[in-house]
Amino acid sequence: MSDMRTCAVSVLETAPVWQGSSPTAALRGALELARRVEALGYLRYWVAEHHNAPFIASCAPPVLAGQIAGVTSTIRVGSGGVMLPNHAPLVVAEQFGTLEALNPGRIDLGIGRSPGTDLTTARALCRISSPPGSDVFPGQVAELVGYFERPGDVVTAETVVAVPAQENRPQIWLLGSSVHSATLAGSLGLPFAFAHHVRPQNAVSAMAAYREAFQPSTWSDRPYAMVAASVIAADSDDHAEWLAGPVGVIIHESLEGRRNRPNLTPGEAAAYRYSEAERARVRKGLSDHLIGGPATVRGRVAELLRATGADELMAITLIQDMDDRVRSYEILADAVACADPESLSGSAGVR
Repeated sequence: MSDMRTCAVSVLETAPVWQGSSPTAALRGALELARRVEALGYLRYWVAEHHNAPFIASCAPPVLAGQIAGVTSTIRVGSGGVMLPNHAPLVVAEQFGTLEALNPGRIDLGIGRSPGTDLTTARALCRISSPPGSDVFPGQVAELVGYFERPGDVVTAETVVAVPAQENRPQIWLLGSSVHSATLAGSLGLPFAFAHHVRPQNAVSAMAAYREAFQPSTWSDRPYAMVAASVIAADSDDHAEWLAGPVGVIIHESLEGRRNRPNLTPGEAAAYRYSEAERARVRKGLSDHLIGGPATVRGRVAELLRATGADELMAITLIQDMDDRVRSYEILADAVACADPESLSGSAGVR
């Protein structure tokens, strides 16, 4: 089990779009945030893949990751993740091999199976495995991994080579929110990132299943697991709860099936009118987010790490104001208190 001393801390970015702003501003904000969390000593910075979402501007992870790598110098950069069934594995291997070639030792390729969108948009993407529940995903993962593993001396006229992937291997991670995904990651010997912010109720069982299924591989000689959680920290519990107001509206509108606009600002969220039943439902939904002042967040982080045994914590922090957002990451870094140099070097045991 991990403890507070040895847990690395990282960022998951969606480039959130706010009322009164634009996707362009969100993408530029993602670059600024990367520079600022790098200065705080964060280990990695991943960008998500979402489509047809007016509240999220992160739709092209390899493009955005390349821009982020260009404005930073030490933080690891990657996808959290590429939704592999939306893409040909060959193209993904070429993209991330190129990123690794230009930014050696800094690129992560996190892959997942969900559409990252609605079914209509999935069809527009010409999703490779349709419907989203298809069982072809493990084969796609094996194909993708193979492009990075295939030795050059066995190339024949029939061999497809992903240039420049063979000589430039990023760290490949499997993402998921279920025991099934965790077991697949373990069986393939890949590091695993669990989406606590999506299905917190599966966290403990998925982490246990991953470790039980793990087989050493050329990618990792021991299990290495990350938990990705929603974190909103501030200098007081009250201010953190106010900053989290937009997340409450997101929970409500998602449950109602009508989330189709940019995120509300904290002021707009504070004026939002819920019924008592709706407010109770939102309060329950927020209970799985790590929200509060320094002491509260420190306790919630410790609780999560003890329960999951995670080697690393990745935070998604949905806060409108950039300075408030960076302050949240400052407080989180103090809460995790990474002091073990090995834990900050790029995932010990992950090749």
